[in-house]
Amino acid sequence: MSNTDPTQSGFAHLAARDPFEPPPPKAAVWPQTLVGAGVLLTGLALAYGATGISSEAGYGGVGPNFLPWLVSVALTICGAWIIWEARTGGFREMDASDGEPCYWSGFAWVSAGLLLNAGLITYIGFILSCTLCYFLAVQGLRRSKGQAGVNAPRTWLNDVVTGFLIAAPVYWMFTKFLAINLPGLTATGWI
Repeated sequence: MSNTDPTQSGFAHLAARDPFEPPPPKAAVWPQTLVGAGVLLTGLALAYGATGISSEAGYGGVGPNFLPWLVSVALTICGAWIIWEARTGGFREMDASDGEPCYWSGFAWVSAGLLLNAGLITYIGFILSCTLCYFLAVQGLRRSKGQAGVNAPRTWLNDVVTGFLIAAPVYWMFTKFLAINLPGLTATGWI
């Protein structure tokens, strides 16, 4: 009886895979590869854009191109890793689909919040536009989970007040403490 190592006998690809794990369907590999390629290309495009940003050291010895370079390197590494994962057997740790369809109405609520925030921020100010964004996004998420009482006035009021209580301190921190101009409703810097 010989003691053969499976990694030496040409069956290394079988030894690395869990024998009880079914191989991923071939159709799933290409979408995963395309996602990885998209992330990789985004990282490379960001790196190309970062070459045009000045590298003169600013506050704390870090130049304005530091963060774009950091993000581009991270995205490039992640994109290459996603492609490698997809091409060597697919996303092995991905949860199996439970067959639940997408909730498009919730997607529409969240998208409306983001788009209205971007479109209205210069007209109604940072605080109100971010409050509206929060309210619409939370409504979409509540509806996607089937929560009871999403149309109740109390729920709406709680969501608006919570959105305001999140957006206002952020606005004040940026405008009053960091001296960064954000769109406001008045020239006072308080709303």
